[in-house]
Amino acid sequence: MFVTTRNFARMVLVCAFLPLVAACATGPTFSSLHESEPVVAADQGRIYFYRTGSFLAGGLAVQPAIKVDGIKVGDAVPGGYFYIDKAAGTYKISTTTETEESVDMTMAPGQTRYIRFDISMGILIGHVSPSIIDPEQGAKEIKGCHYIGAVAQK
Repeated sequence: MFVTTRNFARMVLVCAFLPLVAACATGPTFSSLHESEPVVAADQGRIYFYRTGSFLAGGLAVQPAIKVDGIKVGDAVPGGYFYIDKAAGTYKISTTTETEESVDMTMAPGQTRYIRFDISMGILIGHVSPSIIDPEQGAKEIKGCHYIGAVAQK
């Protein structure tokens, strides 16, 4: 098979671009699903985990597990979000790439919390860090994120 330089360049671009597209969240957005979410139990609160899209230094390929008190609840997918309901209390939210990045969060019954994951440069791979976001800001930022679901809790 004869491949011209132009066709070879196209193949390289397609092969480089497809994994990036696959790395982004797809599906219904927060704006379209939020109204149909189940009601939170009176003794619990809801935690939304989200990550806006990031093209920074391979940021699409970096999708570490999100853990609550060491238990995986989902992945930090660019453009994706999910939520879990938890009893009131204090929780450690973490991700690990080259290093563990974490934040401690306290939640009251009926409270809604937003945890955003941001990527920053690392030595070999980007760091994905959790931040507690003000509810008003979080509700605005998450609107265009796509629902990716959470890992089933035991």
